[in-house]
Amino acid sequence: MVTYIDAAEAPLKNTGQVRLYGPDDFAGMQAAGQLTAQCLDDLTDLVKPGVTTQEIDDYVYEFGMKHDAIPATLNYRGYTKSSCTSINHVVCHGIPNNKPLREGDIVNIDVTYILDGWHGDSSRMYGVGKLKRASERLIDVTYESLMRGIEAAIPGNTTGDIGAAIQTYVEAERCSVVRDFCGHGVGQLFHDTPNILHYGRPGEGVELKPGMIFTIEPMVNLGRPHVKVLSDGWTAVTRDRSLSAQFEHSIGITPDGCQIFTTSPQGRDKPATSS
Repeated sequence: MVTYIDAAEAPLKNTGQVRLYGPDDFAGMQAAGQLTAQCLDDLTDLVKPGVTTQEIDDYVYEFGMKHDAIPATLNYRGYTKSSCTSINHVVCHGIPNNKPLREGDIVNIDVTYILDGWHGDSSRMYGVGKLKRASERLIDVTYESLMRGIEAAIPGNTTGDIGAAIQTYVEAERCSVVRDFCGHGVGQLFHDTPNILHYGRPGEGVELKPGMIFTIEPMVNLGRPHVKVLSDGWTAVTRDRSLSAQFEHSIGITPDGCQIFTTSPQGRDKPATSS
């Protein structure tokens, strides 16, 4: 049985209840989300062959410091970086390092800034130089699947409607949805109730009500959906070594639909490639 609680009355921990936030909370999320989106916009010009993911991570850290925002991943459960950078067959939680990006790579950059207590959580795909058609298609399918999931995020629908919208589209495009990771409630907590599965059946799961805030972040593989986590305890990769892509937005349910907090200020939400 799902219970809902006024966020103002809830303790600052995941209690298993679904928080319902008010207009001031939405404004806080909008500010945090826009800061994250601005950083992701700026990274478009940085991602190119020869650049290391550590250089990208350094930029994310410095950008946050400049804007009085803390990267939420930094020292989160022992994670030591300010972002996640997941290249090619890495599904999520790739750790920035000093290995340079190569022509044709695809990379997901996942950034969450904490601004005035609110978590702006978003990720995008970036192409490194000229991409193969299969890479471009995977990125396009993944982006479209996110937008279809968001389209289903309206009051009265359920989390299962979001998952079904994503899964139906992705599988029709002969790709697969990763099941080992999911979206999540977000706000003043980094990870909160409910979980947002990117597969499912219409009408199942948690009913969506105005005031709910969560991420939708489908991970889509060109091959099979199965993943494994490497010995570092973070990096998740496709078992069959097929390419994987992901996009993520933080959204809030409104009385007549939803508000996307992490839209690009420069219109760069769509797949980005460098020349």
